[in-house]
Amino acid sequence: AIRRAFEIAKNKFPSQRTHGDDFIELREFKFFLLSLRQYFEYWVAFCRADTSGDHRISLSEFLSVRDKIELWVGEIGDMEAEFKAIDKDGSGTIAFDEFCDWAIMKNLDLEDDDDDIAQ
Repeated sequence: AIRRAFEIAKNKFPSQRTHGDDFIELREFKFFLLSLRQYFEYWVAFCRADTSGDHRISLSEFLSVRDKIELWVGEIGDMEAEFKAIDKDGSGTIAFDEFCDWAIMKNLDLEDDDDDIAQ
């Protein structure tokens, strides 16, 4: 989550320093914190779906948490097709990066987080 938030924040604005874009500047820091909070929410959702704790979501895990997932992103018609669409590398499991790409596209929002804190 931290790596993804850092990558997004450091590329938000072109650097005006001699150090280049490898560092977060003050004007990017708030965006970094907001991104970090969002990716932490994705991590919590990912962990809730990864019931085995192996840092991957299998099809059976994905199907078993259907109610939670639909609470976060809305109704999903064909869960197996959705799983295959998320599993970009075809490994048969969903990695965190794949999950994040999908969560962003679906505007995932946990039902029990405090969205007002981010404002």
